[in-house]
Parts: sequence; structure tokens; C-alpha cells
Amino acid sequence: MTDKLKGKRVAILITDGFEQVEMTKPRKALDDAGAVTTLISPKSREVQGWNHHDKGDRFPVDQELKSADPNNFDALLLPGGVANPDQLRTIPEAVKFVSSFFAAHKPIAAICHGPWLLVEADVVRGYKMTSWPSLKTDLTNAGANWTDSPVVVDRGIVTSRKPDDLSAFNEKMLEEFSHQPVHA
Repeated sequence: MTDKLKGKRVAILITDGFEQVEMTKPRKALDDAGAVTTLISPKSREVQGWNHHDKGDRFPVDQELKSADPNNFDALLLPGGVANPDQLRTIPEAVKFVSSFFAAHKPIAAICHGPWLLVEADVVRGYKMTSWPSLKTDLTNAGANWTDSPVVVDRGIVTSRKPDDLSAFNEKMLEEFSHQPVHA
């Protein structure tokens, strides 16, 4: 455990259908670095994780999205899973929540299908990014420069492709979350 992120507050935006390991491993890395993590969801009590195609564990929601204020957080984590970001991107409050982090120049980390929320928030134009391969066209059409790499960092936005990339993703996420890069 380090104090690299001591005092930093990190929002983790999820709903049912998130890829469990893409939330639990980054959250543990953040907690171990001294951050305070908060699971935020449009759901009020708990959310259902998935282990690829099988149901995983249920996790208690720390705060409902409708009462979450982006100003109370220093950074944002967007786990993947197909169903999770696909549902969240249809919820205007979720898209606004994501947009608020970008507008405030706060770092954002998104893995796998998580970048769908960044596309919906219309903040990827001109950024170099990666994702699960099936999002390549979506990101490219939204103006991102997509690349097939384990992890990509561009002006405070960290993206990765899949659970196999979690070590590299967590390392870069901790690095970016430890300072406030400026989005341009």
C-alpha cells in the first residue's frame, strides 16, 4: 500500500452487466494507493457484475447517480462489459456525469467497452485511444485516433482493451490520477 493517491476521490460509474474484474482490480489498485473509491450507479441498492458471459458477484452501490456531484470527485473510472456502458450511454445523467469530468480537466480511465461513454459524451475527437476491438469503428467515427495497444494515455484519458491489459491499465491509471493533467 502506498499513499500515492491519498486524499483523492475516485468515482466508479457502473450499472448491471459490468465486467467484474474491470471494476474490482482497478478499484483495489486505487484503494491500495490511498484513494477513496465510490461506486456510483443509476441503480439504488446493488449492481450485478459479470465474468465474461456468466453472472458474477453483486456489489453494493455507494451512491445513486441522481445524487452524485462530479465536483466531489478527482477522477473517474469507467469499467467495461458490453451491457454496462451500453445501458449507461442511454441515460442522460450518466453522459452528463462523464462530460463533467472532461470539462473540469479531471483524469478518466476507461477499459474495454467503457469508452462508449466517452463517445456518447462527445469528448474523444482528436484523442489517441484504444478499446475492445469492436469499438474501433465507433471511436474512429467519433474522431478518435484508435490504436490496438494494451494501454493508451492521451492528455489525462487512459484507455485499455481488455482484462488481460489490467496490469498496464492500473499502472497508467494510478500515474494519471496522481496528478491533474489538462485536457485540450
